[in-house]
Amino acid sequence: MIDRFGRSITYLRLSVTELCNLRCRYCMPEEGVCKKEHSSMLTQEETLMAVRAAASLGIRKVRVTGGEPLVKPNIVSICKGISETEGIEELCLTTNGIRLPELGRDLKKAGVERLNISLDTLDAEKYRYITRNGDLQDAVKGIRAALDCGFEKIKINAVLIGGFNDDEIPELAGLTEKYPVDMRFIEMMPMMDRELFGEGAFIPYSTVLEKLPELEPVPSDGGVAKLYRLPGALGNIGLISPISAHFCAECNRLRLTADGKIRPCLHKCDEYPIKGLDYDGMREQFIAAINGKPQWHGELSYTARSSAGRSMNRIGG
Repeated sequence: MIDRFGRSITYLRLSVTELCNLRCRYCMPEEGVCKKEHSSMLTQEETLMAVRAAASLGIRKVRVTGGEPLVKPNIVSICKGISETEGIEELCLTTNGIRLPELGRDLKKAGVERLNISLDTLDAEKYRYITRNGDLQDAVKGIRAALDCGFEKIKINAVLIGGFNDDEIPELAGLTEKYPVDMRFIEMMPMMDRELFGEGAFIPYSTVLEKLPELEPVPSDGGVAKLYRLPGALGNIGLISPISAHFCAECNRLRLTADGKIRPCLHKCDEYPIKGLDYDGMREQFIAAINGKPQWHGELSYTARSSAGRSMNRIGG
């Protein structure tokens, strides 16, 4: 389906839970989130019905997110149902990787083709700090498990944070020289109220180019990342710039929250509820959301905060 600005909407980011086994400082509050009543969240049946409705309108790619999707007890069954939905051509999943050693092979059998794994630092103490309770070795084991399972494409995501991990850019990029993975650096977005991070924490993607002058540009893979490669590396370096060089004109996505709200734009508070609707009702809401998709998200900076109205774990990463 084509929106009002000529963009073909083909990509759904589907959150299956607001819960997570980490407490990353840029994503969720220290105390976590208030666990909602089961009745207020989408059931598996409603989730798969929503995917069918979206597919009928041209959605071809689904990325399962959270929270942390792998804490969802029925995550493998949900993924299998999505992969078997007529019209869905690609199923991906974003995770912190901690549960991949136990779930990786089952997810691949269920139809998950690609993984994005979050890893902001290679320093154990800094990892514990940014996640508030995480162990770096658990994340490393998850990445190794993903490689062992043979996923088609593995991308490692690091949020760029000035004064925290900008000194690790060469080391993180070096993962592409050791393993067949892509390393992606993402500008931190000014979600909610981020007193934890001063203005200097919000650095542009160009910082990576300054730190790695040997990077060579490579052709786009159709995604939002600007792609580069270190000489002789096994994978690409991707730079994602929602702040300094937004890509709204090419945005092809919708988001569906775990509590059943379609969001046309990450940084706008507009939501289209589908919880409790039948197939036709869900389809109409998807149409309304596509027609309501804004041209761009508006100015974003340290002083111009996102108007999303939710933390990332309650929207879907």
